[in-house]
Amino acid sequence: MSRIAEVIVLARDAEDIMKPLMQRDDSRVWTGEFTDIGHGMFGGWAIEFVRRSRWIGLLGHLESLPWPSPHTVQVLIHDEEDDCFGLWMMHDGRLVEIPLPRTRRDFWVNHYTGEVDADCPGILVRTDGPGAGPAE
Repeated sequence: MSRIAEVIVLARDAEDIMKPLMQRDDSRVWTGEFTDIGHGMFGGWAIEFVRRSRWIGLLGHLESLPWPSPHTVQVLIHDEEDDCFGLWMMHDGRLVEIPLPRTRRDFWVNHYTGEVDADCPGILVRTDGPGAGPAE
């Protein structure tokens, strides 16, 4: 399955933390390099993945970094089939998805077992779009 995903990391005073992630490193579980997308009060870095398998492990890696201001870390993820970017923020040392108004995450179910596929984050769906029914 080929799935494109875009990831943006925003964090205050994190230039030194993100610098190694802007270079190739074959020892990482995930592959690719972030690009600096601007400076200001918050630094910003972006990366695009062309296959889901390329970014498995990224959130865990980001959680493990020694962020100077962990309360400012925001990770935006847009998968190919998502209606909008999802938002993850640091809570108690973990990156946790923050529920967004008028959205829901639909998870993929393994048609053999009937259980949610743990290797797939599902898709983020807007509940207020055309044909979506009543807004949540």
